[in-house]
Amino acid sequence: MKKLLLKRTSVLATAFFLLSSAAFSQFDNVDFLRSAPADGVKFVEAYITPWVNAFGAGLNGSWYNTAKPHKFGGFDVTFGLNVGMVPSSAETFDLSSVGFSSALSASGKASTVAGPKTEGPLMTYSQSGVTLASFKSPPGTDWKYIPVPTLQVGIGLPLGTELKGRFIPRLPIKDGDVMLWGVGLLHSIMQYIPGNDLTPFDVSIFGGYTWLNGNVPLSLMPDPSIALNYTTINPATYFSDQNLSMTIQALNVGAIASVNLKVITFYGGLGYSRTNSIAKLEGSYPTPVLVTSGIPHAEYNDSAASIVTGDEFPDIEIENFSGLRANVGFRLKLSVITFHIDYTRSQYNVVSSGLGISFR
Repeated sequence: MKKLLLKRTSVLATAFFLLSSAAFSQFDNVDFLRSAPADGVKFVEAYITPWVNAFGAGLNGSWYNTAKPHKFGGFDVTFGLNVGMVPSSAETFDLSSVGFSSALSASGKASTVAGPKTEGPLMTYSQSGVTLASFKSPPGTDWKYIPVPTLQVGIGLPLGTELKGRFIPRLPIKDGDVMLWGVGLLHSIMQYIPGNDLTPFDVSIFGGYTWLNGNVPLSLMPDPSIALNYTTINPATYFSDQNLSMTIQALNVGAIASVNLKVITFYGGLGYSRTNSIAKLEGSYPTPVLVTSGIPHAEYNDSAASIVTGDEFPDIEIENFSGLRANVGFRLKLSVITFHIDYTRSQYNVVSSGLGISFR
């Protein structure tokens, strides 16, 4: 039975992880990268921030379901599913507030990736009065709930301490991949209070850190309405290495209290959470350039200005969130099988649930 539970938990963890990571692959309308690299990066940042922050909030979930550490040698294996929720205020953004260069004309409200499924205002990239690219800001997905699975192990150490670890090896997703690891520590405060064994209450301090890296393939080809003047490359194959690499780090520290009864445990925590996310565009991207010989016009050619590489794009630094987080929940334990569910209140709220096995 235990082996069957572990096998099914591993399958579920992998499946849900693929689901949550594949959500980022919906980010496939990248016409705005036809503008100057700095402008393209600013748009990427504004567009994907809600999903990235919801994902980061989810990474801080399911670290604990009781304040009572395992006894020395005790352990648990728990699969958790955390759903980070995008607030309504993050569904759209004002194009005029992004800080685009004067070469990119854009104004009005645009959808973020979590926003409405409607195209936004027209954006025009031009030089010396010649339009080089014209496109509408991409629609959103109208999807505000980002599932983040975790698979972790907790091991009881001496001195009322429990070590927690979570790890998912790098998994291929279509042409991309994703991996995750994390480490946490739970330490009992109640052990220092005389008579603590006579009460069902436990209080501990906790700290946990999670690191995730994922790669999502992109596809931006030359605009067919603009002249192609390539002589040394084949655009059909040359631009096949485009990739968005994303690294998300999540920190969760605080105090936990629980009431541990025979079958059910009620728990809650209060602390501080923080996420840090950086993305990088990799590969080669076609960019229309202004040609002034003859009648000024836009074209794609072999010049360095018309073939932008990932090194020319600034890093995409997501506007991260940090602040207080509070959560409450309960855990059921039937023999060695556990089930928990809790709700976390923060800038990006999270609902977490989990299934596992626990000994001692």
